[in-house]
Amino acid sequence: MNAIDRYRDVVLRQLDVALSDQRPTLEHAAARVAQALTEKRFLYAFGTGHSHMLAEEIFYRAGGLARACAILDPPLMLHESASASSQREQTPGVATTLLSQYPITRGDVLVIASNSGRNAVPIEMALAARERGIATVAITSLLHSQAFPSRHLSGKRLFEVADFVLDNAGVPGDASIDLPGLPRKVGPTSTLVGAFLLNALVVRAIELALESGHCSEVYASSNADIPGWNESLIAQFRSQIRHL
Repeated sequence: MNAIDRYRDVVLRQLDVALSDQRPTLEHAAARVAQALTEKRFLYAFGTGHSHMLAEEIFYRAGGLARACAILDPPLMLHESASASSQREQTPGVATTLLSQYPITRGDVLVIASNSGRNAVPIEMALAARERGIATVAITSLLHSQAFPSRHLSGKRLFEVADFVLDNAGVPGDASIDLPGLPRKVGPTSTLVGAFLLNALVVRAIELALESGHCSEVYASSNADIPGWNESLIAQFRSQIRHL
């Protein structure tokens, strides 16, 4: 097998392990999101560095919740300065200030993605949400988190301060396969598995909400020529969802 086949096998194995091990937590977290949907609340998502892609994964997405909101801070992303974002995610005070810029309140649910789960900003975000009575779902690598100390003043890692913890079953360092002659592993897996867990959470929550009699608002593809569908949802939620 070459690297493509080996990487495929690693990812599929991780997906199977993650779903098998996290199924009970996934069901409980989905029930909490479904409750938020039936109460006309919102699902927020946040991540730093590459993990911010999980926040965007469920925001304004075909087949996704119209009540999904991404918490986005350009200095914590990669497009302005990747190296600076790595420093910013270790900076105290950033998460509390950022969270105050969104209308997130008790009854909403916040997903926080951080593969390492050790940096100050994701941990501070979970603690700030807890103070506001907001349920939190962490998507993280337990093996990585448990292998390294926290960079937050509390000494806690993300998995120790979130209400629900979904383990992506990744290895410390994220990269997954060795190549002869290369000193470091390649093939990160956290985004692939994290996106699956997050979308699984969303589709199960929508299903549970339907079973209780609530039909959630869902976007169509902007490129599927369904006149007026997304436009009506944007008009409905523009005042409540910052990045619309």
